[in-house]
Amino acid sequence: MSSASLAVPCRTPDRVRIAALSAAIALNLAVLIMALRPLPPTMPGVLRSTTAIPVRWIPPPTKVPDPPVLDVKPLTRTPTVTPPITHTAPAPVAAPPTANSDEGNIAAPPVTAPVIAPAGPAPVASPAPVETTLSYRTAPLKFPTQAIRQHMHGTVLLRVLVDEQGKPLDVVIEQSSGYALLDRSAREQVLASWLFQPALVDGRQVRAWARVPVSFDLREL
Repeated sequence: MSSASLAVPCRTPDRVRIAALSAAIALNLAVLIMALRPLPPTMPGVLRSTTAIPVRWIPPPTKVPDPPVLDVKPLTRTPTVTPPITHTAPAPVAAPPTANSDEGNIAAPPVTAPVIAPAGPAPVASPAPVETTLSYRTAPLKFPTQAIRQHMHGTVLLRVLVDEQGKPLDVVIEQSSGYALLDRSAREQVLASWLFQPALVDGRQVRAWARVPVSFDLREL
């Protein structure tokens, strides 16, 4: 077997291909570096931004003049002069006149001057009662026995005058129940034992008139 047939074929690198790849990589790297590098400011833009800022001159502050000096004089107190108290001597009492009679001269009774009382404050008139609606504090009601036997029932409308403590002072029958016995019993019981909440005007308890219905119902017995 000849020596030519035993020789191993060897490949040589494609130099043209390697050179082309290297050139492409270098070109891409150069483009990337150029894209990432910051651009310097242009001179026309810098000049334009510099000349657009206005310069203003601030004048110095005006000096405030010193306040004038006040001439403060010491306060002088005027002494309080108490007026002298003068005592007036009492007027002499004239001798009582004498009256002639058959038995001789008899002295007439002395004439006394009327005593004038010092004027005091005028009595304050109590305000007129107001018209309002009042709440009950205690309202006991007893059905008359005779009315129960005679089957009397109905409602009496009363007009009650209540004082500052809530106690009835006067009771007027404004509307009858139809039975004089029930009307009279309602008036007497309200006036004797009922109590109300006093009326208030400006936070003060005052007298007041109030309409109070009193019902006598046989079904509640």
